[in-house]
Amino acid sequence: MNTAQQACVPEDTAGVGSLAMPRPFWPPLVAGIVLGLVLLLTFVLTGHGLGATGFFTRLAAAGAAEAAPTTLGSGSYFAPLLEDGRPLSSWITWQVLGVALGAGLAAWWGRRFRFQFDGSRGLGTPRRAAVALIGGLFAGFGARVSAGCTSGLGLSGAAVLSLAGFAFLVAFFAVGLIASRLVRSV
Repeated sequence: MNTAQQACVPEDTAGVGSLAMPRPFWPPLVAGIVLGLVLLLTFVLTGHGLGATGFFTRLAAAGAAEAAPTTLGSGSYFAPLLEDGRPLSSWITWQVLGVALGAGLAAWWGRRFRFQFDGSRGLGTPRRAAVALIGGLFAGFGARVSAGCTSGLGLSGAAVLSLAGFAFLVAFFAVGLIASRLVRSV
């Protein structure tokens, strides 16, 4: 056990606690190569790139069909998703479920699975939860307006050498850097 790992283990449980130490993260180059291979495999198997917002739109369509089926006519936003009567029977549903399951298994295997709420120190947990929810709603709305999410446009767009994909990635990282400077304490 190296010095950094020893510093994380209480003295009275140094022998036992070391078994529960999180495994190290993958090197960025290896993780990037594996992500690229997963993206390639996704294109080969499904004919689509990676993305997630389509699943949440389909989930909303399924909920709307259950809650108010008479209001969903042929002119509604959800109508194309409800044509076959099974809005969740799409490749993207299985992709999102697989990502969630894979992330959970990877976190468990890496000994990093835990529930935590980041950023609540500055705002307090209830206020931080409200800010996160509002930010998520804005991000989801923006993703639907632009017909794609960050993974769909950034990863899949760049993978097929789309100019829009590269322009989005540059803008996304620039705005992220600026926003992180503005809300550092949040």
